Amino acid sequence: MSARPAAGGGRWVDVDPSRLKRWLENFATRHGAYTTDGLTVTASDGAAATFEAPPGAADVPDLAALLLTATAPRTLGLLLARKGAVAVGVAAGTELTVSKVDTHYVQGRTAAGGWSQQRFARRRANQAKAATADGAGIAGRVLLPRVRELDALVAGGDRSAADAILAARDLAPLAALRADRFLDVPEPRHAVLVSAIAAARAVRVLVRDP
Repeated sequence: MSARPAAGGGRWVDVDPSRLKRWLENFATRHGAYTTDGLTVTASDGAAATFEAPPGAADVPDLAALLLTATAPRTLGLLLARKGAVAVGVAAGTELTVSKVDTHYVQGRTAAGGWSQQRFARRRANQAKAATADGAGIAGRVLLPRVRELDALVAGGDRSAADAILAARDLAPLAALRADRFLDVPEPRHAVLVSAIAAARAVRVLVRDP
């Protein structure tokens, strides 16, 4: 379970679906009995927690439905992209069933000026374009044959890189499944792809202390 500051106050906490009930019990122990309003619980000491359904969990109007739905098996597509690296996979529940990882060189920025800077900028743009096309090709080969099985697609890494890949016309069926959640991950590698499954499946909770 991880926590990070939330814009506007409070903190976001990622809770594994299997630990959600225990998390609520601990919340009550720390803050007192709570009342429920939709996906928000408010404790007697004023602490509040608002739950966000995980990607692929549809029709979750209240906490009771979330407790039932969060642990249900779901199949998620994963697309992690950062600079010239891409990692694509399919997770059935907690297991990565198919994956592909690739790295495409993209030159870093240069401090040179004049014509040299322009030449490096053009080269970098061409390399980035090639990396995007390569990433789109990998996503198409890995995910499109399984698109009907997917409950959602979760992207991560660098948002502009992921957006560029999913802008490919052939990937429109995948883009239509894209979840709002975006994962903050380092340069995509197989191990990073595997660890991203937990983040993609987690129930996110916005906690505001009294």
